[in-house]
Amino acid sequence: MTARDATRVGLVVIVFVAVQQTLMLDLRVGAIHPDIMILLPIVAGIVGGPGRGASMGFTAGLISDLFLPTPFGLSALIGTVIGFGAGAATLALDRTAQWLPPVAALAGSAAYELAYASLGSVLGQPQMLHVQLLRIVLVVSITNAVLAIPAMRLVNWSLPAASTEGVPTSVASSGVLR
Repeated sequence: MTARDATRVGLVVIVFVAVQQTLMLDLRVGAIHPDIMILLPIVAGIVGGPGRGASMGFTAGLISDLFLPTPFGLSALIGTVIGFGAGAATLALDRTAQWLPPVAALAGSAAYELAYASLGSVLGQPQMLHVQLLRIVLVVSITNAVLAIPAMRLVNWSLPAASTEGVPTSVASSGVLR
C-alpha cells in the first residue's frame, strides 16, 4: 500500500468517524442510534477480501473503542472477525452484484451487534444483553443496508487494487478456484 492509498483509507475512516460522532449519534429511532462504523469492515471485506476486511475492522474498531465506555478492544475484536467473515463469505460471489452490499451489510451488522453484546456480557458488561437488543440489531442493520452502496463506493475508491501475487492464475483471473 502506497502513501497515497493509506491517505485515502485514512480519509475514509475519518469521514466515517466524523459522521458517526456528529450526525448518527443525534439521529435516533426510538432511543437507538445507527452505527455506521460497522459498515466499514463489511464493505472492505467485499471490496478487498478477508484480509482487508479484517484490517479495516480492526482499525475502525479501535477508533470506535476510543469513544465507547465498553472494554477497550471489544469493537476491534468483533470488527476484525466480521470484516474477515464478510470477505470470506463473498469470495465465491459476484462482488459487482447490486444486491450484495445491502444484504452483506444487513447480515454483518446483525452478527456484529449480537456478537458485541454477547462478548461484552461475558467480559463484565451484563447490561449489554437487554430487552432492546433486538431493536438495536434492527435499527443498525437496516440503516447500514441502506447506506451500503454509498459506503461501498467510498471504500472501493480508497482501497488499492488487490494484489494477485502468489495467487493461482485461475483464482486471480476469476476470483474462484477451479
